[in-house]
Amino acid sequence: MFKNLILKNRSTRRYYQDFAVSQETLKELVDLGRLSASASNWQPLKYILSCEPEKNAIIFSNIWLAGEAPEGERPSAYIIILKDNGLGAYGGPQIDQGIAAQSILLGATEKGLGGCMVGAINKLGLQQALNIPARYEALLVLAIGKPKEKFVIETVEQDSTNTRGWWDEQGVRHVSKRRLDDIIIG
Repeated sequence: MFKNLILKNRSTRRYYQDFAVSQETLKELVDLGRLSASASNWQPLKYILSCEPEKNAIIFSNIWLAGEAPEGERPSAYIIILKDNGLGAYGGPQIDQGIAAQSILLGATEKGLGGCMVGAINKLGLQQALNIPARYEALLVLAIGKPKEKFVIETVEQDSTNTRGWWDEQGVRHVSKRRLDDIIIG
């Protein structure tokens, strides 16, 4: 059931770094993003794929992954989502990047992988380090790999301002979610 896939799709921050994710797997995942909806069908997104340790290290040094993973627990692959500014004026890349990223991460989850959307990017550093032409703008980095974390969904009290998750003594990550009845207001 699709809901089970959604429940398994969590923002993973710790991975089995030595678990290889192939270039072919990354291409299959990007194909899901490519086939997804696009605002006005403009299709302004391009992608950079990385599953090589050296390139991964460059990418990792130019992002901030919350609860920064120590060496040995970092993602084994990345997908950088870029906006192609050479395609003319376009007002909705944030819509497209979100749709594509979610499709890619659901595909990764279906393959037994995990991922995390990373918006905290040193765009200039990434552009320079990877020699990305000026025509392209980094919008989002998707960290991909074999999850080292286990997740449990916890209920947040109505109107709580604390929705932060936490790790327990066994290393299980508790993810806070509001109740369905608390978010439907009409």
